[in-house]
Amino acid sequence: MKKLSSLLFLLLAVTAGLVAQAEDKAQPVFKDGEAQIVPAFENPDDWIRHDLFVETTFDTDGDGKPDRVHVDVTRPKQTETEGLKLPVIYASSPYYAGVARGGQELFWNVRHELGEPAPEDHVHPEVTRTGERPIISNSEVKKWVPRGYIVVHSCSPGTGLSQGSPTVGGENESLAPKAVIDWLNGRAKGYSEPYGNVEVKATWTTGKVGMTGTSYNGTLPLAAATTGVEGLEAIIPIAPNTSYYHYYRSNGLVRSPGGYLGEDIDVLYDFIHSGDESKRAYNNKVTRNTEMKNGMDRITGDYNDFWAGRDYLNHMDGMKAALLMSHGFNDWNVMPEHSYRIYAKAKEMGLPTQVYYHQDGHGGPPPIKMMNRWFTRYLHGVENGVEKDSEAWIVRERDEREDPTPYDDYPNPGAADVSLYPGMGGAPGRGTLGTTLTRTTKTETFTDNYSFKAEALADAEFTKHRLIYVTPTLKTDVHISGTPRVTVKLAADKPAANLSVYLVSLPWESGRRTVITDNLITRGWADPQNAKSIRKSEPLKPGNFVTVSFDLMPDDQIIRAGQQIGLMIFSSDKEFTLQPEPGTEVTVDLGGTMVTLPVVGGSEALKAAFEE
Repeated sequence: MKKLSSLLFLLLAVTAGLVAQAEDKAQPVFKDGEAQIVPAFENPDDWIRHDLFVETTFDTDGDGKPDRVHVDVTRPKQTETEGLKLPVIYASSPYYAGVARGGQELFWNVRHELGEPAPEDHVHPEVTRTGERPIISNSEVKKWVPRGYIVVHSCSPGTGLSQGSPTVGGENESLAPKAVIDWLNGRAKGYSEPYGNVEVKATWTTGKVGMTGTSYNGTLPLAAATTGVEGLEAIIPIAPNTSYYHYYRSNGLVRSPGGYLGEDIDVLYDFIHSGDESKRAYNNKVTRNTEMKNGMDRITGDYNDFWAGRDYLNHMDGMKAALLMSHGFNDWNVMPEHSYRIYAKAKEMGLPTQVYYHQDGHGGPPPIKMMNRWFTRYLHGVENGVEKDSEAWIVRERDEREDPTPYDDYPNPGAADVSLYPGMGGAPGRGTLGTTLTRTTKTETFTDNYSFKAEALADAEFTKHRLIYVTPTLKTDVHISGTPRVTVKLAADKPAANLSVYLVSLPWESGRRTVITDNLITRGWADPQNAKSIRKSEPLKPGNFVTVSFDLMPDDQIIRAGQQIGLMIFSSDKEFTLQPEPGTEVTVDLGGTMVTLPVVGGSEALKAAFEE
């Protein structure tokens, strides 16, 4: 009996010891629906860092072998010493290994007539790869590894040590991150060397992956998600480029992204091509000098199959990942239409969606709390109710980015379209803008001159280089939420003319640091030659009127009492469009011109704001 009692005691002691040992093992910790920083994961000296090369399903550098992409891994030591399996935060980029250096010579010359080629080609630089193995990047590491995630980075095809060719939106940029996610789930092979046969397996992960990144790095999570790859559970794209046509063209018009006048898709290709020097001649011949040269069309700016293939909206049918989108309403590099069009489609598809908008420029992630809740729910599987949170989070004017205002949706469900119509006097002075449609056939004319910046034209009391129409001074605040749309009936005295339209808040507070944020409501551009079709331009017949209708950029802004809303119509935009010789005369038929605003409270709210 004593012997049996001793054995029982020993068994209980061993069991208790195993339980205690299990309790001592480091595990992710969650509080209030968020992954917390775990001290056992926090010390960088304890992290395991290594790299490998994942084999893809494509060969874009013409060597007859599947391209392999360079991947690095940063994980807590417990994934090795204790068998801990954790989900992955994954970021991919064409920028990690360095980019081209230079100035304006890298860009196309924009100083030429519309419909004519640039006077000379731009410089095509050779990019020198930077960085040493095994670390590709340190982005995301300090934020997520201490919270119980593994962080993975990869270089895009044709950049760094990744094989293949850059394609700037081509199919391989979607399939490359898909291959990495497949490897993380045991469906693709990874190797210790770019041409070796020693396999590396991801035995330390649950296989659940979330992706995030900003700009191009925010595009690639969406690219991967459109493949429908199993294991990619959630993405948080920040200011992503979702369509290269929308990035380099506007409604048939050749238009540069803000801050990069003269950039085009082949310029970006050159900028990121940091891969194997021995493959560049082949890549340049096949990708830049053939596919891009034949497809990009800087002459007409028309939409075509080349651009359609680089529009992720066209490839979303198989997407399954939960989407938290982030963007700035004053991002004039990657403009806010890029995020909204994807958010709207994902919501239509029934995917879990949220959107975070702020009032600043390019970049700007959601607050860490939002990102944490999103990844905690979809990667760790913690039921924190994030799918029941408000679908839209908007940072109001002059609020901090960490303090967004929740709304049921974007656009604001209380917004309704209200049309405003111009009245005479738009040049050289200022005309009226109101809700009353006057069936006038009166016209007004302005003269194109690219040498004046848009803000100077908006601020000018007297100029012949634009038309501007302003509302009465607002008696109450007006909240615009959604996508304004403009219709302009015009004629030009030449076969081609740029068309630029700005919605502004006046008086223009010149000299203030936040002048663009405070005074620019939204804007857009179009080619009147594409009035009938985005795919086929038709030269204008001098003196003949055409009607052009197009969306301005999405916005959510409160125009304060005491301001006036102004509709400004002009031609060449010094900071965005080609710059033909000044002098083109553009005539606008006011009877066929209008702007439609999505106003919270609709016509009643606008009527109250206009009442004297």
